[in-house]
Parts: sequence; C-alpha cells; structure tokens
Amino acid sequence: MNEGIVFDNNSNETPPGEATPVTADPQTEPQSPIATPVTPPVDPGFAISNGGNSKKLLIKIIIGIVAIILITFIVFLLIPRGKSNEQVTLVWWGLWEDTRVMTPIIADFERANPNIKVQYLKQNPEQYRNRLTTRITNGSGPDIFRYHNTWYPMLSDYLLPFSSDVISTADFKKDFYPVMQTDLVHNGAIYGIPLEADTLSLFVNKDILDAAGEKAPTRWDDFCKVASKVTVKDASGKIQTAGAALGLYGNVTHAQDIISMLFAQQGITMQNILTSPDRTEAALEFYTAFAEGGKECPAESMWNNTLDESRLAFGRGTLAMYFGYSWDIFDLQRINKDLNYEIHPVPSLVNKNETIASYWVEGVSRQSQHQKEALLFMQYLAKKETAQKFYNEAAKVRSFGEPSARVDLAASLKENKLIASFVSQLPQAQSSYFVSNTHDGEGGLNFLLNNYLGTAINQIEAGAAANSAVPSLNEGIGQVYTKYGIQ
Repeated sequence: MNEGIVFDNNSNETPPGEATPVTADPQTEPQSPIATPVTPPVDPGFAISNGGNSKKLLIKIIIGIVAIILITFIVFLLIPRGKSNEQVTLVWWGLWEDTRVMTPIIADFERANPNIKVQYLKQNPEQYRNRLTTRITNGSGPDIFRYHNTWYPMLSDYLLPFSSDVISTADFKKDFYPVMQTDLVHNGAIYGIPLEADTLSLFVNKDILDAAGEKAPTRWDDFCKVASKVTVKDASGKIQTAGAALGLYGNVTHAQDIISMLFAQQGITMQNILTSPDRTEAALEFYTAFAEGGKECPAESMWNNTLDESRLAFGRGTLAMYFGYSWDIFDLQRINKDLNYEIHPVPSLVNKNETIASYWVEGVSRQSQHQKEALLFMQYLAKKETAQKFYNEAAKVRSFGEPSARVDLAASLKENKLIASFVSQLPQAQSSYFVSNTHDGEGGLNFLLNNYLGTAINQIEAGAAANSAVPSLNEGIGQVYTKYGIQ
C-alpha cells in the first residue's frame, strides 16, 4: 500500500551554442594606371590623421566587439533562464489513498503541463507529522503534503501561503465551507486546499431501534430516552446491549470528538474554552453521566469499562447508537457485512446543531525548490472538476469516495445514504484540537490536549466532581497553547 508513482526526471535543456561572428573580407583600393596618388574618401564617423593610427583604431574596435560578444555569452550562461521548458518533478506525500486513485488525477495535470511530473508517495500515518517536519527541516521533504485541519499552529513555519492566482479569498469563501475559512485562512492568506471533509455523525442499529419501536433521535432529551429504552441488562446488572457509547475515555471510539461536539453545542470554542469553565463543566457532567447515571438525562448507566471498544461493539450488534466518521464505515463493513444500520446528523440542543469537522488538507512546503510549479498544481487541485474526479476515482475502489469539501458538490452526494449526513452537517461544523486519529505524535498539539482531556474524564470516573477536574484541564490547555503560540 506504500507504493508510489515514480516518474523519471528529464534532463535540462542544453543552452544554445555561441554564434560565430562573421567578418567580411577587407576590400583593397583598386590601383589606378595613372601614377597620380588618389586620396581615399574620409569616413564621416572617424577623423583619421594617418594610416598607422587607422590600423590601431581598427584593432581596438575589433577587440571591443570580441569582448562584448564574450561578455554577452558568459552572462547568458550564468543568468538562470525561464523554466517554461525545464523538466520538474514534484514530490507529493499523501495518506489513505493509494496509487489507483491518484494516478488518473495526476495524469490529467501532467498532460496539461508536460514539463511537470508529480511523484505521489503514500505515507504510513504512524508518526507522520514528526517525520514530515524532520524531512522538511533537513531538506529532503516533499514539495506538497497532506496535513490535518488542526495542524496549522504546528506547521505555520513549514507552510507556504498561496498566491492569489491559486485561488482568491473570495472564491475560497464561495467554494468551501465556513469551518475551512477558520482553519485554513490566516492573516488573509490561504494555506491549504481540502479535497475531502468529514463530520461526526450518529450511527444507529436499525434492528435494535425498530424492535423497540423507536427512530433515530434528533434532540438530546430524546437520545437519552431511546438509549435508556434499548439498553438491556441481565439479572446481575451486566449490560448485554448498550443504548449508547458515551461516558468513558478508554473504550469509547472518538471520545475526544464527542466531547468536542458537546462543547460546540454549549458555545465553547477553542478560542474561548479557557474563559468558559461553567459550560465546560456542564458538558463533562453530561458526557460522564452515561457511564455513571445522573440526576436527569441519562438517569442510569448504559456504558462501562467491561464492554468492547465502541466501534467493535456496534459492529457486533451489541450497541444501539455510536458516534463516528465516514471512514468508520469501512471498519464496520469488515467487522460485519450484514449489519443493518443508518447514519444521521448528531442530536442537538435548541438552536444548537453543531458538530465536529475532521478533514485533511493539501499544502505546499516553504522549502520546496519548485514553488511555482507546486502552486500551479494546487490551482489544479482547487478546481471543481478535480474534486469531482477525486471522489469518482476513490469510489471505484470502495463503497464511496471521500466526502467532498466543496459546497458546489454537496447536491451530487445527497442521494448517497452512506455519506449524506456527513456532508449535510458541514455548513454548521466546527473544528477542535480535541480530535482523534490525527497521528500527530507524542508532543503534538492533539496528542497533548487529548491527554489532558482524558485525564479529566478519568478523574470524574474515579469519583471527582466535574468542577474539580476543569481547573487542571484548563491549566493543561494553557500550557499547550503557550507552546504552540495559540491565542
């Protein structure tokens, strides 16, 4: 799966050879049969006093002409010429998609730009960010690379801002969703083109809900009622079928994203979280109540640490409702190809239907030796036709392509029941540094913040009050923000 498209570099065009100056043969004065000396005509450009001086002057002129020719030729060799015919190879680091998907996309660009070759290399996601920054720093990194939408604070020194001919800020605002304006536009400059986008959505086991006479809930109070109704316990209180997977950190897939979604619906953003302790406390109390039971919704525990990891439990049919992303579908298909489920937008509060967007972006390295050509490729990736082709090519090798990041392609995807909900939520989606599966590595922004969030959830699980866990969580957030210069 780590194979790459490798194209040979063509040699640079050889500079044209030096032109050899051609000098006409000197004409001799014809001899007169009469012995009377003839005075030669005087060239109006020179004042020649005698023959000796004339020869010396002619020699100087010839030497000057030769010198000019030599200097011109040397300058021609030393000054770089335009790159219109120079063969350039761009190295593109990608994730997830293999060569079967990317080859046709690259081929279209190369046909339109025969002097540019693109070498696509699919990377191992483990420790990807650390490997990327190390290679860029030592000069062996890619020209173009994929990065997570939350990584700008970590990559700001490595990313090249786009020139306006790649895509204007007006077109970027028109073509892509609001969350992408927040994530990818900084100080008026655009730093990436998203080829795909994903949002946290609600997966429901249709068989379990149908048996209980219930439908997918759209509000949180209904979610609690449905989850409680379909939870099945044996005589000893052991959970046989869980209504919903929330409450803990260790065995809840995408726990960070779920909590971030609750934060967003409480009006908490990554910019105001440190000044919103009360709302943070309320969100954490609601989340952990699904494992502990609460005073109101939910009133009883329906998830604990004896259960399977939640994605596996949902795939096995022992979990009624699960929160996940579009790519979770492929894991569920591997776990149980006969699973009967539907995907819906997440439940909402009154006038609060935000969810979390997690997606990947193509950027250009500041250290690229071929920035002009790399930006030309980004211009190509920003086109609607390229995004459509990217989706179509991916859909040839699996159930569906990556949901498109373009607003003008949403309508073409709404009939696909597997991905319609992920796309429909993009206009209201927010991003969060508390997000799963970014592979940013130890010491990374996501890694550190997720650890602080997990510690807070584990403290509450161990019996601490939410209001006692929030101060230490905020202290950790402040330290990470300082490290990465986040205001």
